[in-house]
Amino acid sequence: MMKYTPWFIRAIVILLIVIVALTSCNQEKNESKITIGEVTRSVFYAPEYVAVAQGFFEEQGLEVDIQTTAGGDKTMAALLAGSVDIALVGAETSIYVYQQGAEDRVINFAQLTQTDGTFLFARNTADTFDWDQLRQSTFLGQRKGGMPQMAGEFALSKHGINAHQDLELIQNVDFANIASAFASGTGDYVQLFEPQASIFEQEGRGKVVASFGTESGKLPYTVFMTKQSFINDNQEVVQKFTNGLHKAQLWVDSHTAEEIAEVILPFFKDIDPAILISSVNRYKEQGTYATDPIIDEDEWNNLLDVMSAAGELKERVDAEVIVDNAFAEQAAASK
Repeated sequence: MMKYTPWFIRAIVILLIVIVALTSCNQEKNESKITIGEVTRSVFYAPEYVAVAQGFFEEQGLEVDIQTTAGGDKTMAALLAGSVDIALVGAETSIYVYQQGAEDRVINFAQLTQTDGTFLFARNTADTFDWDQLRQSTFLGQRKGGMPQMAGEFALSKHGINAHQDLELIQNVDFANIASAFASGTGDYVQLFEPQASIFEQEGRGKVVASFGTESGKLPYTVFMTKQSFINDNQEVVQKFTNGLHKAQLWVDSHTAEEIAEVILPFFKDIDPAILISSVNRYKEQGTYATDPIIDEDEWNNLLDVMSAAGELKERVDAEVIVDNAFAEQAAASK
């Protein structure tokens, strides 16, 4: 019968301890991997990319993978199907899911942008602009029921313009093709996000004449959201994610457009750095980037007003029904 010496037994025990520890670490790492589905790749979401590039999520022990799922419907479908853990999309999509009676509610837990991100771009480069110039013009709009279109209509109504009566409104162009449609000659005016607005100005296709973000006021325009079941099972992960995001928000708020553009440039390799700086600067100047992840009641009520005016709200949904600010408030308190 083979006899084992004490040193051999100790070596085996140590080896087993190391294996268990490594297995545990790997399990923890897998549990801390988060997949984000973002509605589009946009300079509008700069703090998200800063959080990744500056290692703010990594500091929290999170491995974050960003997937671009073009379109609000596709992003929400990915979240509901479980192919992404967290969605970055307009808060209105969570309301649509709630209105459809979903048992597993989609919960908004951290705000990223607090204004609309589109600009009114005019083909005519006259020196002066007046909102009445839009009357009887051809307007290349956005998807019905989406936040860009609803916020745009809300802003126009403030200037006495009914988008469906006073304009020739075009809404049958896919989001991804709106810029190319305008470039090919469709429309006198168009709603554009950055950096497309700056690119078109550089190309001499017209100019930005107004900001729908400024006109429509503050609202939870783009929010990180997830299913209630995910929050129930992963509260610590959601908190760590929100902590990392808030650190990025503070970093963006305290740094220049040039510094931000340099950090997020790897996410926009095909964009001229000067255009990227111009785009970030436009958003910073109008206060688009939220400085904390809290969704406040005034912003939520403004969102409901915008949706109601567009005829997309069956009934007003109180914030506490599908908003959970606990993670955002804790992150803001520990800055």
